[in-house]
This record gives sequence, structure tokens and C-alpha cells, in this order.
Amino acid sequence: MNVIVCNNAEAVADKAYEIVADIITAKPDAVLGLATGSTPVGLYRRLIEGYRQGKLSFRKIRSLNLDEYVGLPETHDQSYRYFMNDNLFDHIDIDKAETHVPCGTADDLQKAADEYTRLAASMPRDVQILGIGSNGHIAFNEPGTPFDSETHIVTLKESTRRDNARFFASIDEVPTHAVTMGIKTILNAKKIILVATGTNKADAVYNMINGPISEDCPASALRNHPDVDVIVDRDAAAKL
Repeated sequence: MNVIVCNNAEAVADKAYEIVADIITAKPDAVLGLATGSTPVGLYRRLIEGYRQGKLSFRKIRSLNLDEYVGLPETHDQSYRYFMNDNLFDHIDIDKAETHVPCGTADDLQKAADEYTRLAASMPRDVQILGIGSNGHIAFNEPGTPFDSETHIVTLKESTRRDNARFFASIDEVPTHAVTMGIKTILNAKKIILVATGTNKADAVYNMINGPISEDCPASALRNHPDVDVIVDRDAAAKL
């Protein structure tokens, strides 16, 4: 696990962009594992700028997202499909048919989750972008999630719903369930980049890096992966 401490959130995004841009340049048909949330937005802005400047092309790129809320249609402005379109896909030359987000509105959610696991197995990711929750979750794999989990339906912890309530009119509107790529599937990526900023992530970052490798901190599973870059600002690294 390679830990990179940057001065601020902008520098975190710059460093993440540098690594991802190098991967895309070296392999124009790379498979990207993508994440939602506020932390990766800076990276996505830089990828858009790289495309606009003619430095990057996404024409052959394929992508897999980590998760989606249960019950939100793709057109809902808080769905993760909407987020990805709005923050990245609508602004680059990627074929949206080659961008994949778990389905949170299927009649049979577990069947759809199993299909997503098979899809992920057929599309080995060259790099997986991750954030980290304040309770140590990665994707929506909450504390207690088995490390051998694959795509599954999860009941969101109240702390996670509170963290995400800022994106909704009220916490009552935050979905109670999500479909998420499991920890085993996440670890199948060839390379992982985890980005974290802010003092509210300091405990989670400390536990991920220095705590026991335990299901109590799902992100600690990343220490079992051979190629992980953890890119954090000084606030998120405050307890290291």
C-alpha cells in the first residue's frame, strides 16, 4: 500500500489524475472502475479537461461503477447513473453503452446483482477508483461485510445515510438500501486508487492503514491487494 499525502484536496485530484491519465495513455482500451461521491469529482473534472485539451480519448474505454441506490431510477438526480453522466460521461467521448452501473430498480435485485458480478468478471478492471466512508466502508460495503463478498444488496448504516443526506432535501429521502460491488470483486482490479480528503475521514484512513485487517473496517481489506495507491490530503492523514 503506497500512501501519498498531499497538501489539499486539489493536489489529491491532481495526483489521481496523473496516475489515471498514464493508464489511459498506455492502454487506450482500458477498463476503468469508477466511484461516486464528492471526493472523485475533482479527478473527473481533470479527466474532462484532459479530453478537451486533446490529451486523452475515451472512445475505446469501458467502465464499471461500484454501486447504486435501490429504488432510484437512472433519471433521478441523486442516482449514481445520473451522477456519472453529469460529472463525467456527458463531457467526454466515451460510448455510454460501454459504461455500466448496477441496477437498483430491477424486479429481482439479487438476480441483477449476480449478473453484475458476472459482468465484472468478464471486464477485468485496469484500475479501480475508491473513496472511503467515515466508518471505513468502501463502495457500500458496510462494517461487517465479508471479504469474500460479491455484488449484493446492503442495508445502509444510519451513519452512511447521514453522511449522504447533504445530497438530498432531507435524510428521509435517502434510500435505505443499495446494490454494491462486493469486496472480493473490488480486489480483483489490477490496480486500486483510494482518494480521501477532510478530517471526517481521518479515523477511517488510520484504521485502514494501521488498524487490524478486519471486517470491522472494510477498507482494511485493501492491504491484501498488491497494488494500492492511497492518496489523501493532510486533514485525512492527520492521525497517521
